[in-house]
Amino acid sequence: MLIERPRILVINPNSNEAVTEGMAQELRVFNFRDGPEIVCVSLAQGPSGIESQADVESVTLPLRNMVSERQDMDAFVIACYSDPGLQVCREATAKPVFGIQECGVLAAMAQGDRFGVIALQERSIRRHLRYLRQMGVMERLARERAANLSVEECASGMKTFEQLCAVAEQLRDDDQADTIILGCAGMASHRSDLESRTGIPVIDPVQAAVSMAMHTVLSKSWKNPPSP
Repeated sequence: MLIERPRILVINPNSNEAVTEGMAQELRVFNFRDGPEIVCVSLAQGPSGIESQADVESVTLPLRNMVSERQDMDAFVIACYSDPGLQVCREATAKPVFGIQECGVLAAMAQGDRFGVIALQERSIRRHLRYLRQMGVMERLARERAANLSVEECASGMKTFEQLCAVAEQLRDDDQADTIILGCAGMASHRSDLESRTGIPVIDPVQAAVSMAMHTVLSKSWKNPPSP
């Protein structure tokens, strides 16, 4: 009997296609025969990067509208580290909706006692810390440090990796972080190399959120696994 594959929609809330393509490349490992189909899209109405609270607020209702309209999907991932619109999107559908900051933090705490975060910019940190306080996990945070990059530089900058390495090594050596979270979806392509350079787990929060979405849809949808 043919069983329809569950579908997971990964939404990049900015309009930067380079970021969306980078996420899709890093998520290829999650595409396997008979597994959920992972669809990555950009939010056309979004700014080129989510870099301020105003940017976060501007995409909340467009995200809600997209989630509400895409009921052909079995789960949704909001692929921005500020988790914009997460709660209103959850109100818009009975399907599960995952935010990458929430999932990235949970994944980091599962692999180490204290986690560090690489933020894009200094002004991002206050916004992220506010969310961590809401989650009640501040005692597990080693520190959050900024790489001082724009979303555009993060996705395609020539010196991006070395800047990320410098911050990651500070988090590991000076702040005693056991794990490191990449605080922007645009950093995804550097995860593996950063992990090799630092020698500690580096979490791509988009991968973390997609893995949790996969577990949810598989456990709900496939009561009887297909025959080999």
